[in-house]
Amino acid sequence: MANDETGQNAVKNLLGHATRTPAPVHLWTPPYCGEIDIVIRRDGSWWHEGAPIRREGLVQLFASILKREGDRYYLVTPVEKLGIVVEDTPLLVTDLDGTTLITATGDRVVPGPDHPLRVADPNGTPTPYIHVRGGMEARIDRKTFYRLMDMAEERDGQWMLDIDGHPVPLGA
Repeated sequence: MANDETGQNAVKNLLGHATRTPAPVHLWTPPYCGEIDIVIRRDGSWWHEGAPIRREGLVQLFASILKREGDRYYLVTPVEKLGIVVEDTPLLVTDLDGTTLITATGDRVVPGPDHPLRVADPNGTPTPYIHVRGGMEARIDRKTFYRLMDMAEERDGQWMLDIDGHPVPLGA
C-alpha cells in the first residue's frame, strides 16, 4: 500500500511540474534503463512507436522530465533514465510575447546572456536557435524569427534586439 501511495504521489508531482516548471532533473542521477521508442522530430512533434503523441499534457509531462547529457537526451525520473531520439532540438519556439519566446511545450525564455540566440547553417538554410535550459536549445520557427527580426535594429552590421535596455545580438 505504501508503495502504491508513493508511486501515485510521484506521478501527481510530475504532472504538477508539467503545467508549471520543468522537474529538477539536474538533481536526479538514476541508473540508465535502456531506450524507449520516442522520437522528437525536427518539426517539434513527439512520436512513440511510430505514431504521434497527440495528448498535449503527455508531451508537456515528457518535456518537463527531459534531460541532456552530452549529445544524448533522456527522459528522467528520480529512479530511471530512458534514452530517446531527437532529430534536431528537443524544443521548438512557436510564439512570442513581447520579447519572451514561448516553446510548444510551455517554456518561456527571454533572449540574453543566460539564453543566447545563435543562427546555424547546417543544410544551407540559416536556422535560429536559443538556449532554453540544461544545455537544451529550441529551434525558433520561421514566423517567430521574422517577428523578432521586425523588432531588431541593425547596428554596425549586426542585427540587435533591445531587451530591457540591453543589446542582444540576433544570431551571433
